[in-house]
Amino acid sequence: MAEVLLETQELTRRFGGLAAVSCVSLAFQAGQVHAIIGPNGAGKTTLINLLSGDLLPSSGRIAFKGRDITRLPAHRISHLGIGRSYQKSNIFAGFTTRRNCWLAAQSRLPSSFRFLLPAHRRRDVAARAEGALTLVGLEGRREVLAKKLSHGEQRQLEIAMMLATEPELLLLDEPMAGMGAEESERTVALIRRLAADRTVILIEHDMDAVFKLADRLTVMVNGEVLESGTPEAIRNSPLVREAYLGDEAPEAAP
Repeated sequence: MAEVLLETQELTRRFGGLAAVSCVSLAFQAGQVHAIIGPNGAGKTTLINLLSGDLLPSSGRIAFKGRDITRLPAHRISHLGIGRSYQKSNIFAGFTTRRNCWLAAQSRLPSSFRFLLPAHRRRDVAARAEGALTLVGLEGRREVLAKKLSHGEQRQLEIAMMLATEPELLLLDEPMAGMGAEESERTVALIRRLAADRTVILIEHDMDAVFKLADRLTVMVNGEVLESGTPEAIRNSPLVREAYLGDEAPEAAP
């Protein structure tokens, strides 16, 4: 049985009288791609915001590697080895791709004021930035301003910035949103490469991509877990088909 890297117990987040996430208990195993799917308004992004520390829960518990991180702020959670991307690209548009990654990498330094030092004085930071750009395939675009990149490249850059912080767990919130078929295929290939030695929690509406990537799926509806299991179990679940997948469920690979 694989090690449980991240676990939630009865996790709940209310906004006034609305429970956007309600009593969610899940175990995310190390080395797996765990996809969270569901219709709009199901609570998927709220769940990711809770796991990353961008939101505090109303009740419940989150544990990472056995440590309670329920009420830690986002920067503390990031330093523990959890990185995340957002639905909309969160990059510095006026900086080069290299500078974006360098800024992300230097955030791991003990002092937040180290960024005032010249870049050549921090070879370790530069190496992490360059390695992240290479991982996502942007090494040839390092001196291009981020605002000049295509939409797909900007999404790649955001993932590179996350990788520059050397996370053990990746939280990817709709990484293929707004992409065409060719860009989506490249992103699927990228996530597959990253998942070779990292754990990934993935939110995505592209069901073909989800079923290509996921080792395990959780379906959320109205803030609650409807069902969680293997891709095959989810594909064949009458409850899931009725509530969400319908005729969109991809056929099993031959």
